[in-house]
Amino acid sequence: MMLWTIIGILLLIWLVGFVLDVAGGLVHILLVVALIVFIYNMITGRKR
Repeated sequence: MMLWTIIGILLLIWLVGFVLDVAGGLVHILLVVALIVFIYNMITGRKR
């Protein structure tokens, strides 16, 4: 559940930065980080 919260926050920050044209390339790095976390979560799955 915590990973989904992190993904959501990163995507929200990316969207705000993209719309308001703030932080330049950093905004796209946030999107890549969110995608990496999402893919990692899908690959590892739930081990509990």
